Amino acid sequence: MALTVEDGTGVAGAESYISVAAASTYLADRGYEAWGDTSDPSRERALRLATDYMAQAYRGRWRGQRVASDQPLDWPRRQIVADGYYVEPNSIPQDIQRACALLALRSLDGDLTPDLARKTLRESVGSIEVEYDGDERTNPYRAVERLLSPYLMGLPNQVALVR
Repeated sequence: MALTVEDGTGVAGAESYISVAAASTYLADRGYEAWGDTSDPSRERALRLATDYMAQAYRGRWRGQRVASDQPLDWPRRQIVADGYYVEPNSIPQDIQRACALLALRSLDGDLTPDLARKTLRESVGSIEVEYDGDERTNPYRAVERLLSPYLMGLPNQVALVR
């Protein structure tokens, strides 16, 4: 089934913020060979997974409001100013598209949302002693976070307070 791409008009059944062709160009221009070695059906699947991840990870953190309550994705949005410029409500910003492409590339290597588990560094049975790795990153996609930062409110564990 062909990938349905959001173009800023609230496309019914939209599944991705970027097309396979646009993602392929963006990733190829940056030397990501793994994407080029992947079939189009696998690329479409990866873009769907990336868009799903964006909904799970960033819903509630996006600036502005959805243009329509019944649109299938979080974008397009209205009332957004990013980097000092007004974002047209009938568009999908290039950074949103690029983040989707980068996440799709990462999804080729595995699940974008693996269950979190602390790594055990040391364990003892006698007198019970356990030492865990303190590094529990919930979002290892820093490049994506940086692309999206002008469009997001606060930190990952913060939400907007409305009175």
